[in-house]
Amino acid sequence: MAVLRKDKKVDIINTALILVFLVFLLFVEKRVGRGSMLITVLQKTCAYALAAVSMNLLNGFTGLFSLGQAGFMAIGAYSYALLTIPVEHRAQILYKHGGGIIDFCIPFIPALIIGGVIAAAFAIIIGFPVLRLKSDYLAIATLGFAEIFRNLIQSNDVAALTNGPDPLSAYKTFSSLMPYLIISAVCIAVMMLLINSSYGRAFRAIRDDEIAAEAMGINLLRHKLLSFTVSAFFAGIAGGLLAMFNTTVSASSYTSAMTYEILLIVVIGGIGSISGSVLATFLFVASREWWLRFLDDPNLIPGLTRGSFRMVVFSVVIMLIVLFRQEGIMGTKELSVGSLFARKKEVEEL
Repeated sequence: MAVLRKDKKVDIINTALILVFLVFLLFVEKRVGRGSMLITVLQKTCAYALAAVSMNLLNGFTGLFSLGQAGFMAIGAYSYALLTIPVEHRAQILYKHGGGIIDFCIPFIPALIIGGVIAAAFAIIIGFPVLRLKSDYLAIATLGFAEIFRNLIQSNDVAALTNGPDPLSAYKTFSSLMPYLIISAVCIAVMMLLINSSYGRAFRAIRDDEIAAEAMGINLLRHKLLSFTVSAFFAGIAGGLLAMFNTTVSASSYTSAMTYEILLIVVIGGIGSISGSVLATFLFVASREWWLRFLDDPNLIPGLTRGSFRMVVFSVVIMLIVLFRQEGIMGTKELSVGSLFARKKEVEEL
């Protein structure tokens, strides 16, 4: 009972600290202004962090090597955009198709959820055949799905729905950090609850040893499909958030390179660490989009620094992290009051 009360107390403290941190970020937004680079980085971080945590749920906690994240994000992005374009603007945006098939507009929260549900539905459809595969074969199959779907979106055969190769715009967007922050935090919290539940323990058992997990009575296909579907659902919502951030949606943005970026974030943060994924996302986005931009100045080091030189330095930094910190920034640990107490106890025992 004492252990349970202590764990509950730690959970309450962790939740309170997270809420205080979120309020602090909103205070920072008011101080620096919505158009500042910091707020821009934080908005993109919210979208990418949600995508990274959803991939970590699948790759890190269930042990399924999937590379279909960009495809599910594209589904969420297009669903969100198509459902939130005002009716009076549809004829202008989808001018080649008479305003498109959809002729109504709904609020942004239901649109995000519907985008996630549609992504989850596609995950169920492709999950039954591909989840019987393992390792590299599963990765190739899911990557193939993402590429097929991206090309399908751009096809003229479905242009009356998706606008084909032409981008979508004029849908609901936000300049404030609050919507990104709240939506991303709530979704990540839900995934953390799932990971700490009996289903999460089943996921980890499958990751560690499928044969032993099956011997314990865990239905492998059902739990893999659940993890795959939940991951796709939140990836769809992340795609909707990214659509808000970009203000336009084009299938050309959701390439396999986006999946590799998200996978890289998961590896840098630590496969099996939610807080590691969030921290790594901020470092990844801030370094690439903000902190290293001065390296593109051709006058910094004449003859060496020029356009996109920051990407060279950024790539070298990533290589060093992967080489010398193979378990990632956090490994499988989480940032929490409980972990600090445990570390303090270990130091005292030494």
